[in-house]
Parts: sequence; C-alpha cells; structure tokens
Amino acid sequence: MTTKREYKDDYPDKTLYIPGPTEVRADVIEAMCEPMFGHRMDRMTDLYTTIVEDTKEFLGTDNDVVILTGSGTEFMESSILNLVDENVLCTTCGSFSERQANVAERLGKSVETLEYEWGRAVKPEDVREALEERDTEYDAVTCVMNESSTGVRNPIEEIGDVVAEYPDTYFVVDAVSSLGGDYVDIDNHGIDVIFTSVQKAFAMPPGLAVCVVSDDAYERELESDSASWYGGFQRTLDYYDRKGQTHSTPAIPIMLAYRKQMKYMLEEGHDARDERHREMAEYTREWARNHFDMFPEEGYESQTVACIENTQGIDVAETIEAVDEQYDMVFSNGYGSQLGEKTFRIGHMGEHDLESITELTDAIEDVAGL
Repeated sequence: MTTKREYKDDYPDKTLYIPGPTEVRADVIEAMCEPMFGHRMDRMTDLYTTIVEDTKEFLGTDNDVVILTGSGTEFMESSILNLVDENVLCTTCGSFSERQANVAERLGKSVETLEYEWGRAVKPEDVREALEERDTEYDAVTCVMNESSTGVRNPIEEIGDVVAEYPDTYFVVDAVSSLGGDYVDIDNHGIDVIFTSVQKAFAMPPGLAVCVVSDDAYERELESDSASWYGGFQRTLDYYDRKGQTHSTPAIPIMLAYRKQMKYMLEEGHDARDERHREMAEYTREWARNHFDMFPEEGYESQTVACIENTQGIDVAETIEAVDEQYDMVFSNGYGSQLGEKTFRIGHMGEHDLESITELTDAIEDVAGL
C-alpha cells in the first residue's frame, strides 16, 4: 500500500537526459508566475490564439491545431473515439504503440494489430498488404512516429502516403516524443491526426497536449454517432473559431510558458531545430556503437531518444545511480521488464545540444570505466 512521502524543499538540481520531461529554460519556467486571470477574459483569447497560430507557423501546417490541458494520451484516446466506428489497424513495435491498441480495445473497437518485434520498425509495404487484404475497410490506421521504448523512428511519411490511397481510412500518428525535434511534413503525407506532449521535444513543463487535425478528420467526426467530449475535434475547433479559447478551463500558467518557449522555437526555426537534433542523434549513435551497440533496427533510429543495447553487460541501474550522484545528470534504463537491463536510453531532445550530450556520455564513460 502506498504511504505518504512528504515533498521537501531541498532537492538538488538534476540535468535531465530522460525521454521526457526534459530541460526547460529558466525564463520559460518564470513565465508561469504571472498573476492569474480568467479563462474567459480577452487576455485569454490573446494568449490562446497566439500559441495556436504560432504552433501552426512553427510546424508549417495549414491544418487546425488544438492545445488542451492533458498529456498526449488524451488525443491517443480521443482520436479513436472521433474517427473509429468499428475497425482500426494498430501498428505495434513497442510499448507505446501497444498502448494505443489497448486504448482502442478498451473503447470497444474491433482492433487488428500489425505486430513487429520490439526494435523493428513498421514497414509501409506491410501496411499496404494489410489494407489490401482486409475484406472490410479500416476506419483508421495508427502508428507511433517515435517509439521511445525501443528508440525506433517509424517511417510515418511513407506509411501516410500508403494510407492516403484509401480515402475512407484515416491515419493517426502518435508523435509524443518526437514532434518539435524531428521534422515531419504533416500536410503532404496523408496525416489526419498527429499529437504530442509539450514536455518532450518542445522543452516545456508538462501539462499540455497538442494535436494537429486535418479537414478530412474534422468532417469525419461530424458524421460519427459518438465522439470524445473533452477532445472532440468539432467541439474544440468550433469553440476556437467562435471564441478563440478552449471550451474548458485550461492550465493557464503552462500556456504562458508555452507562449514564451514557442517564440524561441520560431526564432530557431523548424529546419534548424531538426538539424540540431540530428547532430545530437548522430553523435550519440556513434558513441553507442564505439562502446555498446544500438538496439533499434539499423536505418530506423530515433532522432530524439537513443536506445542503446547493453552489450558490455554493465549494471545499468547502478550506473544510472552513480552518474546521478556524481554528476547530477539523469538518464534512463530500458523500458519495462523486457529491456530494463538489456538497454538504456538517452533523451537528446529539447534544449540539449552537442556539448551537453557529450557531457553525459563522458560521465557514463567515467562511471562505467569505458
């Protein structure tokens, strides 16, 4: 049974290299400290329309954007409720893609899975075969862009091109641990819904979920007999069109932080941010292969999370603890019982750069005696 553990005021600062939450700029945190105001005031309209339209500009999309209080899991659930009447194909290659299939099952949908061994990537030609061989149409296909449990980056652009050939099937992408750190052309690859959480590559405090919705997905929900109340596309987008606000009370302080951080992201630019993340990823992969090996299938490695195979048999938990104690840096063990000691993970996303990632790998080398 869980017992209370009193929160203290003297925790040491740690630099986060986990798959999220990640590091947040000091002035972005400070932006949350403005005096409170009402969520139906004009000031709120100024704030919410700013962050929505800035997000569209950063992502380079003409599609609609919804920003709600919650985690990305909110849109994992609501996209199924909004788009799927009965049949959904869930591509699975790790824990979070399996979670999406589980969510759909719990919502009472007829779920078929296109399953891959953990560490392997979803292949567009397999998706095509699954769509061609199905007697009745799938309402949607789901895919995780960045499977952070295994460090796999799925080729969602090519998969989206395949799904786009089936106009009555919608493509839903979980980009929770990659959007903002790995460029994707949303509008030109048949992506109907793509969602993320801001505490990952957006480098903001946790608490907001962002979803990009195509016109087709919006129209599809209008035809549906049921849809999500909180995350319904019609409900959220129509309210934005009428009021420029959210339909329910939002986490205003985090939206203030979002406004500040999104200005930084716009200043850097999507292409430059993508390039910085690519440089960190390439360095980490090279370092991993010099000392260990990469766990994901070659050619499908994540641009934001390195999942490193523990080929040297180091004590992962002990190494993480020692790096934490000696260097005040925190990285992650492998995900769950399958990969806990077989792999470890480094989150190279958000505000990190090549220099800060090198500081971590130097610390791991020192502690592990590499």
